[in-house]
Amino acid sequence: MVSVTFAVLMGKMPETGAASMEGAASAVEFILSTGGLICLWSGALEIMRRSGVLDALAALLSPLLKRLYPSASRDGETLEALTANVSANMLGLGNAATPMGIRAARRMAAQGKRGEASHELCLLVVMNTASIQLLPTTVAAVRAANGASSPLDILPAVWLSSVGSVCAGMTAAALLRRLARR
Repeated sequence: MVSVTFAVLMGKMPETGAASMEGAASAVEFILSTGGLICLWSGALEIMRRSGVLDALAALLSPLLKRLYPSASRDGETLEALTANVSANMLGLGNAATPMGIRAARRMAAQGKRGEASHELCLLVVMNTASIQLLPTTVAAVRAANGASSPLDILPAVWLSSVGSVCAGMTAAALLRRLARR
């Protein structure tokens, strides 16, 4: 509204209208190309799930998750949702990870005190938000849609920043937990 108001006041309405139409066309093109790539990676995730690759990844992650979430890992469904969430996040599929994270969070909340988030639930939120990404598929899809010649050339930077953000988040969660105990 501010742009239209200034366009009218400055006599630039034709240019503003043309820019709006050009922006809308670019947005539709971007959404379609990005949506197609996200569908591709979601399909790859489903193939990995059906072929047992995700189960193998879950088996690799299980000892770590049991250590990070000792109470939640006693429940098989919660552990399954946690491993699926972490696996999807590691593959850069945040859209696929979100439903599993919500499922795990609901199950963890049902096991805890009413109205109070447990340390494990807070840790899940931190881990889900600052996830370690081995293959940032969504970012690669956005880069490819915007014409990047090598959309995965950012891998080392993604690995370093995602590990750093998870470490910082886990450290902050541990410090806040200690402060809350006092």
